[in-house]
Amino acid sequence: MSLAGKVALVTGAGQGIGRAIALRLAKDGADLALVDVKNDKIAAVAEEIKALGRKVVTFKADISQREQVFAAVDFAEKELGGFDIIINNAGISQVNSILKVTPEEVDRIFKINLQGTLWGIQAAAEKFKQRQQKGKIVNACSIAGHEGFALLGIYSATKFAVRALTQAAAKELASAGITVNAYCPGVVGTDMWVDIDKRMSEETGAPLGETYDKYVGGIALGRAETPDDVASFVSYLSGPDSDYMTGQAPLIDGGLVYR
Repeated sequence: MSLAGKVALVTGAGQGIGRAIALRLAKDGADLALVDVKNDKIAAVAEEIKALGRKVVTFKADISQREQVFAAVDFAEKELGGFDIIINNAGISQVNSILKVTPEEVDRIFKINLQGTLWGIQAAAEKFKQRQQKGKIVNACSIAGHEGFALLGIYSATKFAVRALTQAAAKELASAGITVNAYCPGVVGTDMWVDIDKRMSEETGAPLGETYDKYVGGIALGRAETPDDVASFVSYLSGPDSDYMTGQAPLIDGGLVYR
């Protein structure tokens, strides 16, 4: 239990990768603040965490709104008595040609995927400095932060930007003992990939499931990624074994994109 005594906040904790991360950190000894736009989903995850014997609180927030992210961090510290780790996990996908994407679509995904991550970095760093302590900031990136994918161009742009933001924040915050890293999953069997496959089908005419199977077929380890695969790595980035690592965005994709 390398995270015993730590307090971690996870955004987008109501389902998929966020839920798996929250449960893994709880199993590793952390107390959790769960943040999502849907109260019912984080409430269900909170019950799972309570069953593990950890403290847990929930906070409804839209991460695209800076003041709501800062309020979530303040709430976590007040209710759990500390603040040590933030996982800026929440994000959305978007499937569309770069020739057809609208200003409204671009604005929405950048506000959530990039600005939401930025507000999390700001809020966590401010809290760590207030408490005069070191801290861990972990951001959700993607294989699409290392390689641009057709029909995922704007999504890829947000994830390239998250990777740049991770590097810049790591350089700015290192002197305060704050590390900033990111994780880059590949094809994970979650609702997000169900939506991506559906939209790919609509755009290309491919039968449902074909795009998903195509990408999974390119994975060297021969299977789709699970949320638990991602959560295991995020636990490492959140714990003491990664104390000498900052500014990095490693791929954890089973062998799909190589850098």
